[in-house]
Amino acid sequence: MTLVLTALCLILVGALCISLFYIFKFARIILNIEECVESAILSLDESYNKISDILEKPVFFDSLEVRQTIDEISAARALMLEIAEKLTASLVIENNTKEQLDEEKDGP
Repeated sequence: MTLVLTALCLILVGALCISLFYIFKFARIILNIEECVESAILSLDESYNKISDILEKPVFFDSLEVRQTIDEISAARALMLEIAEKLTASLVIENNTKEQLDEEKDGP
C-alpha cells in the first residue's frame, strides 16, 4: 500500500513539474506579446499624431491626385485609431472594473 501511494506521489510531483514548466513558458510568451503590443500602440500613437498634424495644414495645390492622397492619409489615420482602440479595449475594460471595485470599497 505504501509503495502504491509513493508511486502516485511521484507521478503527481512529476506532473506538477511538467505543468509548472509549461505555465512559465506560456507566461513568458504572453508577456513578450504584451510588450510587443505596447510598443506597437506607442508607435501607432506617434504616427497618428504626426498624420493629424499633416492633415491640419492647408493644401494650396488643388489637383485630383493631391485630394486622393489626402483622403488616403485620412483613411489611414482612421484605421490607425481603430486598431489602437481594438488593441486597448481589454485594457480599458480592465481599468473600468478596477475603478468599479474601488468605488464599491469606498462607497457605503
